[in-house]
Amino acid sequence: MPKSDDGAPVFPEPWAAEAFAMTVHLHERGLFAWSEWAERLSAELHKPGRAPDGSDYFDCWVAALSGLLVAKGIADADVIAELQRSWQRAAEATPHGKPIVLENDPQR
Repeated sequence: MPKSDDGAPVFPEPWAAEAFAMTVHLHERGLFAWSEWAERLSAELHKPGRAPDGSDYFDCWVAALSGLLVAKGIADADVIAELQRSWQRAAEATPHGKPIVLENDPQR
C-alpha cells in the first residue's frame, strides 16, 4: 500500500479508505480472524483477469470483504449486488461535481 511522507497509508479514493477502515473494524469486533481475511483477499487478488498493475487492488478488497461476510451469513449476496447496481445508477444520474448519493438512483 502506498504511504505518505509521514508513513500514513494513501488511498486512491475515499471509498477505498472506508473499505479498509470497515475491514479493520469488523475484524476488531471479532467477526472474522485476520488469517481468514488474508486468505480471502489473496484469493481475490489471484483470480484470472485481475489487473497486472494492481490498479484493481481495492476492488479486490471489497470483493473479498463482501464474499467473507456472505460466507459467514452476515450479509446477503443479492442485497449487496442490488446496492452496487443502485450506487452505479446514482453515479450515472449525478451531475458532474455534485456528491453521489443513493437518493440519486432513479429507480429508488
